[in-house]
Amino acid sequence: MIVLKFGGTSVANATNITKTINIITHKSQEDQLAVVVSAFSGVTDLLILAGKTASAKDKAYKEILNEIDKKHKDAIDELIPLSEQSDIINTINSDINLLKTLLDGCYLLGELSSRTADIVAGFGELLSSQIIAVALKQKVTDAVFKDSRELIKTNSNFGKATVDFTVTNKLIADYFKNNTNQVALFPGFIASSPDGNTTTLGRGGSDYTAAIIAAAIKASVLEIWTDVNGMFTANPRIVKQAQPIETISYQEAMELSHFGAKVLYPPTIQPVLKDNIPIFIKNTFEPEAYGTLISSNPNQGSNPIKGISHIDNIALLTLEGSGMIGVAGSSKRLFEVLSNENINVIFITQASSEHSICIGILNADADKAKAAIDKTFEIEIAQNRVDPCIVEKDLCIVALVGESMKNHQGISGKMFSTLGKNNVNIRAIAQGASERNISVVINEKDVKKALNTLHERFFEDNTKQLNLFVMGVGNVGEKFIDQISQQKKFLKENLKINLRVIALANSRKMVFDEDGINLHDWKTKVDEGETADVNTFIRRVIDLNLRNSIFVDITANYEIAGIYSQFLSQNVAVVTCNKIACSSEYENYKNLKNLSRKYNAPFLFETNVGAGLPIIDTLKHLIASGDKVNRINAVLSGSLNFIFNNFSENYSFHDVVKEAGVQGFTEPDPKIDLSGVDVARKILILIRESGYEMEMEDIVNNSFLPAACMETTNNDDFFKSLLKYEAHFDNLLAEAKAKNSRLKFVASFENGKASVGLQFIPADSPFYNLEGKDNIVQFYTDRYVDQPLLIKGAGAGAAVTASGIFADVIRIGNV
Repeated sequence: MIVLKFGGTSVANATNITKTINIITHKSQEDQLAVVVSAFSGVTDLLILAGKTASAKDKAYKEILNEIDKKHKDAIDELIPLSEQSDIINTINSDINLLKTLLDGCYLLGELSSRTADIVAGFGELLSSQIIAVALKQKVTDAVFKDSRELIKTNSNFGKATVDFTVTNKLIADYFKNNTNQVALFPGFIASSPDGNTTTLGRGGSDYTAAIIAAAIKASVLEIWTDVNGMFTANPRIVKQAQPIETISYQEAMELSHFGAKVLYPPTIQPVLKDNIPIFIKNTFEPEAYGTLISSNPNQGSNPIKGISHIDNIALLTLEGSGMIGVAGSSKRLFEVLSNENINVIFITQASSEHSICIGILNADADKAKAAIDKTFEIEIAQNRVDPCIVEKDLCIVALVGESMKNHQGISGKMFSTLGKNNVNIRAIAQGASERNISVVINEKDVKKALNTLHERFFEDNTKQLNLFVMGVGNVGEKFIDQISQQKKFLKENLKINLRVIALANSRKMVFDEDGINLHDWKTKVDEGETADVNTFIRRVIDLNLRNSIFVDITANYEIAGIYSQFLSQNVAVVTCNKIACSSEYENYKNLKNLSRKYNAPFLFETNVGAGLPIIDTLKHLIASGDKVNRINAVLSGSLNFIFNNFSENYSFHDVVKEAGVQGFTEPDPKIDLSGVDVARKILILIRESGYEMEMEDIVNNSFLPAACMETTNNDDFFKSLLKYEAHFDNLLAEAKAKNSRLKFVASFENGKASVGLQFIPADSPFYNLEGKDNIVQFYTDRYVDQPLLIKGAGAGAAVTASGIFADVIRIGNV
C-alpha cells in the first residue's frame, strides 16, 4: 500500500484537481492507496484572515467567507456533473454555515481563541477533501472519504498540537484492517483532541498527516506531490540555476526542510524514519519527472553538498559579560526563560571563553525574548557583570547541508571565502559535531547574493556569473556589447564565465533587467527605457545586490568618474576607460584604490592608457615583483599619432583632425587630445601606478596649439580656429621635414619630473616609425637599465578600447 499527499497547488483549481485525480486513478490500478489532500491554494490564509478580521469587529469577514464559499462552489460546478452535485453542495453548505456561526461568534465576542482558530483554519482541508472525494468517484468508483479527525488524536495544545501516536497508530491500523476500498481519501492538517475538538498539526501539516498514516500502516512508499520536481539544491525562486536532487538521506532532508526548503514540512520525516519508509517528492504537473527520493541509503554522488537552504526573518540575541565566565547554569537560565516564553531557538553558538552566547530566533519573538532575558539576568545586569541582551533583527540563516561533508576537508573555508569575496558579512557561525550542517547568520538583504554565490561555488562546475551595469553605449560601448554577444557562449564553455548585462545607460535613457538584457535588440530597449538618472542608477545597482556585480564606465564624464567610490564601498567592481578618476587629485586616486582593497571590489582601468594594450597590467607585474620604474618615455595618444602620421602637404591639419574624430580616435571634445591634457592624464596614471605621488599640475604641458584655439568653448569654434591658424601647423610640419624628423607628441618621466609635448623625432628613434594610431611605452627600471621594456601596438579606436574593457571584465571573472 502506498500513501499519496497532494499539496495546495495540486488542488488549487479544477484544472489542477483533474490532474491530481488522473494521477490517483493511474496509481490505483496497481496499488491500494491512502490519499491526503490539502486545502485549495490560498484558502487556509483566507480562513485565518477571516478569523482575525471577525475578532477585530470588522464585518469584512463576511466578504472573505463569501469568497471561500464561491471558490468551493465553482470547483463543484467544474468537477462534478450537475446530477451528482446535490449531496456535496448540501455538505459544503452545512460546513460553510458552521464556519459562519463560528466567525459570527468571534465578531460578537471580539476575540479569537486558539481553539476556535484551529477549528476555523481546519475548514480548508475539510471542504477540499470532501469535494475531491466526490469528484474522484467519477473515475474511481471504489473510493471512500474518511475524516482524519476520527483517526489522528492529539493533545489539546491548540495551534501546536502533539500527536498521541499510541492511540493514533491503533486507530489507523484498525481502520485499514477493515477497509477494502481501493482509495481512501483524507483531509490533511486536521486532527482532534481527546474531547473531540478540532486541532491542527501546524502549517504544512498535511505532509505530516500523510507521514503519520504511512507509518501506521507500514506503507511501501510515501509520495508527496507538489508543484516542483522534488527538493532542489537551493530555492529555485531565488537561485535560477538550482537543480533537483535525485536522492537524499532522511537526515539531509530534515536539515534542508528545517532550513526553509518549503517543499517538505520538517516533522514529516520523523514518523516514517524508524521504519525506513522511502519518501518521494513528485511534481503533479510533470508526473513523469523522477523527483527526489528520500531514504536511509541514498546515492551520495561526488558532491559532498546536497543543498543550500535558508531561514528568513531571524533575530540574533547575544548575552555577554564577564559574569558568565566559569559560572555554571548561565546557559540553562537563558534557555529556560525562552522555553517558558514558548520561544523556539533556531540557532546557537558559544565561544569557548564562555564570555558570550549567541542564539537565533524569529524576528517576531525578539522583543519578547529580550524583555524576558533582561528580567532573568537583572541582578547581573545591575552589577555590570552581564550586559543587557543585544538584539539584531532582519537577519537570515544560510546553511550548507550534506551527509558527506565530514569526509571532505575545506568545505567551511570555501563557504566563508566565497561569501567574503562578495562582501557578505557573517554575523555568527554554527557547525555540529556531525558536520552535516554548516550554518551562518547574515544580513537579510544579502541572502539572494549569498545563495547564488554559494550555489555557483558548489553546484555549477565553478561557473562564475558576472553581472554588468554599463554606463555609456556610444562608439566604444556598442563595440563592447557586440563583443559580449559574440563571445558569451565561448566564455561559458571554455572559461566558465557567464556574462550577463543587467543595465545599459546613455545620457538620455537607461534600462534594467535583473534576469539579463537580451543583447539582440539592446538598442531598442535602451531607446524605450526610462529617463536616465545617475542617482537612480546607483541605487538600483546597490539594491539589486547581485553577486559579482561590475560597473562598467565607457564615458568621458566627470560626474560618472565621481561615483566610483559609491560602487566600490558596496563591493561592486569598477571597470573604466574614463581617465578622469585616476588622474584626479592624488587623495581621490588613493581612496579608490583603498576602497577596492577594503571591500574586495576590483578597480580596473587598463584602457586608461593604451586602449587595449596591456601597459598598466605589465607595470603592475613589474612593481609586484619588486622592480622599480626610474624613467618612462612614451607616445600615449593614438589619436595624436594618427593625426601627425597623416598630416601632410596634401592633407591639412584641420581635415586630419576631423577624420580622427570620424574614426573614433579622439575624445568627443578633440581639444582634450590636442591640448595634451589626455596625454598628461595617461602619463600621470603610469607614474602613480609606478608608486610615485604626483598631481596633474606637476606635469609640464608644452602645448603646440595656439592660445586662441585653446580658448574656444565648442567644437565648431575649435575647428574654425584650426583653419584660421593653418599656417602655424604647416610651419611645424615644414620644420620637421627640414630636420629629417617626424612630429610625435611625447610624454616623459624621470627624476620625479614629468612633461608632455610635441617633439621632432629623429630617424634613429624607436618612436620614428610609429605608424597609424599606435602607442609605444618605454619603461626603464632597476632591471631594464640599458634596454627598456617596450610595449607597442594600436592605442586608439573603438574596437581595441572595447577589447581592453572586455579583458578587464574577464580578469575579474578569473579572480
